Amino acid sequence: MDFKVEDHLKAVPELPELIRTKKNRPPKMAVVDEDNCTGCSACVPFCPVDCIEPVPEDKYDDVSIPPVQVRWNECIGCQVCAKVCDKLTWQAIRMIPTNAFEERYEFTVDKKIDNG
Repeated sequence: MDFKVEDHLKAVPELPELIRTKKNRPPKMAVVDEDNCTGCSACVPFCPVDCIEPVPEDKYDDVSIPPVQVRWNECIGCQVCAKVCDKLTWQAIRMIPTNAFEERYEFTVDKKIDNG
């Protein structure tokens, strides 16, 4: 079996070069399981709206590489980060239906955000 390095990325859809606006309320939101995240940041370059960042270093005292977090007010629910995490690392990003997400995290997902 001939394996190419790029084969693991086939599940990742083609992304536009730049997305700056959340146009609709996403059906799902990305949530990082910080206990499962290794902090590898493999998901970061794939996010089309650049809304994934390391957790502030002062949040954990005993972690040499902090996990990542999603800035929920910018997340468009595209699921790319979850697919990348699933394919390349530890399945630390889950997609949660937006209604359940809002109830669980007491965070209202805005329909339109201009982040640029």
